[in-house]
Amino acid sequence: MSFRFELLKTAPNGARRGRLHTPHGTIETPAFMPVGTAGTVKALTQEALEELGAEIILGNTYHLFLRPGHDRIRELGGLHKFMSWPRAILTDSGGFQVYSLAELRKITDEGVRFRSHLDGTEYFLSPEKVLEIQMALGSDIMMVLDECIEAPAEYSATEKAAARTFDWARRSRKHLDEAKMRGEGLAQAMFAIVQGGTYADLRKQSARDMMSLGFDGYAIGGLAVGEEHAVTCAMTEEVTSLLPADQPRYLMGVGKPEHIPDYLARGIDMMDCVLPTRNARNGCLFTSQGRLVIRNARYASDQNPLDPECSCSVCLRYSRAYIRHLFMANEVLGAILATHHNVHFYLDLMRRIRQAIEFGDIRDFSSEWQSRLAAGPC
Repeated sequence: MSFRFELLKTAPNGARRGRLHTPHGTIETPAFMPVGTAGTVKALTQEALEELGAEIILGNTYHLFLRPGHDRIRELGGLHKFMSWPRAILTDSGGFQVYSLAELRKITDEGVRFRSHLDGTEYFLSPEKVLEIQMALGSDIMMVLDECIEAPAEYSATEKAAARTFDWARRSRKHLDEAKMRGEGLAQAMFAIVQGGTYADLRKQSARDMMSLGFDGYAIGGLAVGEEHAVTCAMTEEVTSLLPADQPRYLMGVGKPEHIPDYLARGIDMMDCVLPTRNARNGCLFTSQGRLVIRNARYASDQNPLDPECSCSVCLRYSRAYIRHLFMANEVLGAILATHHNVHFYLDLMRRIRQAIEFGDIRDFSSEWQSRLAAGPC
């Protein structure tokens, strides 16, 4: 199946309902992508992800390049076969991971030279190399290399980074076109990444620049990195107001569940975030009554499920008291059960949102759920 996006409905508040067709299945949008950085969503088996209804997961070019290496994954049949995952995969370019290395990397117009956080070995990644790695991985959606910068940042530095990101996108577009003429990467789509920090004019210019090159979809990067939520929403809206309506829109690295309806109201179709898995491993659970910190002593004798309104297999079988015991005893099963519940919570939230868009009550749904989800300390 070739890559294709269907826009089925747009709600009065701007939220979109669609379907994204890929060679490894159809993704109902808006969609949340669990993060499987190194070829695994931490603490979950692929069987569990299938049970939870995940239609697409995210892998990371930087981490898979370092370990086990893209050439080895290609020799083993590509990332889908290597990790035994039959559904869609999006691979992030690794730009954010390289940015986070700080003292270990140097960025130039040619690309990024960095030292591995694993053993200090020096590597160089160009926009072309990043695509070659992703083509070897065989992901359904590849992301172009972009330059991430800190927030807040000076206008001049942000402008320079956005211009460099555009140049890298131009080189990526050329490289993939040439590869497809040779018969390579024919089943893979490529998304551009709009940058521009918190400056509306730079965001708009970056969006126009990327659209001039023609991509299969457009991502918005460099947000939710410390700025106020209202700023994230404002910058997102500046970009989505310009993007083509018939192509998917991906807001990277978000978000808190109470913020998700706000992003969708700005026309976002896809998102990813480590919160459900990272918070789970730290004992923070998302529920319909707000956040729950399972280590709290108040749950030591609590025989209720994590969330009385949840239908996941964890809530149907285990008590808060038992899961708290697992965390206090440092048993790995605690992280497994908590992660299963949190990923279910996010995927179920997206299912409810899609249904609300279809039946025309997304505004009432968003208002009610945002007030409930914001509660809690973690």
